[in-house]
Amino acid sequence: MKVFLTGGTGFTGSHLAKRLIEDGHKVRALARPSSNIETLIKLGAEIITGDMTDRDLLFKSIKGVDWVFNIAAAFRQANLPDSQFFAVNCEAVKSILDACMQHQVQKFVHCSTIGVITTVKNPPADENSPVCPGDVYQKSKYAGELEVLRQAAEKKIPATVIRPCAIYGPGDLRMLKLFKMVAKKRFLFFGSGNAYLHTVFVENLVDGFILAAQKHESAGQVFIIGDEGYVTLNELVKIIAEQFDVNTPKLHIPYRPFEILAIIVESLYKKLKIKKEPPIYKRRISFFKKSRAFSIKKARDILGYSPKIDLKTGIAITAKWYIENGYI
Repeated sequence: MKVFLTGGTGFTGSHLAKRLIEDGHKVRALARPSSNIETLIKLGAEIITGDMTDRDLLFKSIKGVDWVFNIAAAFRQANLPDSQFFAVNCEAVKSILDACMQHQVQKFVHCSTIGVITTVKNPPADENSPVCPGDVYQKSKYAGELEVLRQAAEKKIPATVIRPCAIYGPGDLRMLKLFKMVAKKRFLFFGSGNAYLHTVFVENLVDGFILAAQKHESAGQVFIIGDEGYVTLNELVKIIAEQFDVNTPKLHIPYRPFEILAIIVESLYKKLKIKKEPPIYKRRISFFKKSRAFSIKKARDILGYSPKIDLKTGIAITAKWYIENGYI
């Protein structure tokens, strides 16, 4: 297949690009001028330099391809205006859909976020559970989802939405702080540690993306892609500690006082227009409170998805990569 990929220089997108090329597909990847394209060049991908918000460029890039994977997103970062989130996570998606329609693309796979379901009150949640996006990132991603599903229904565009669980694996730097703090014996819990977290090893997620592209039955559908099961934060930290041969962290401190502190600090940074990310903020603290537990039954039944890498193996692979690359 000829494939157009956005987000190919990022963590998830680079793993997808690698797999696609290894499987014999030809990949055309969109990359911003500031992005590091070394890996994509080594893989043999065709590079299109530009921005997701350039509608004309998207139309030119998608011409002649069979599959389109939209992995790029405007993610949370300090002082990014709300308009930019919607420009990338929703308006650009509309342009991609229009291009897919015009060029008769065989399948469009759109990466959303499991964060549209902010917290799960009655686990496990599934694709029919109520959405409740909690910040501008999640709201803009959900707006993009709705656009994909609307055009799939009204214009019969063969498009699929994927909601990944918490992605991790070699190359990921978002989970690095957790691994490093556990390895250095500096980790502590805010609250009980009994909130659930549902992870997805990046190679398992790549399987889900490709299955969604291959299966005609996936069109117009939303799929949650995650690992085999979910664990409590206590259980996750224990598994990580075992990889570094350190004692499992046991220190738990009350959640509420630090949540209040996070709100105050975040508000001060915003009021003073400080560009860098505050040392403590509500979303980071909420990691210890929000429960994320999901069912992958729909992906199993329709896509034939079955996660190959279990959590302990994935944690071991990731920890090894951090050590070998000097992060820990």
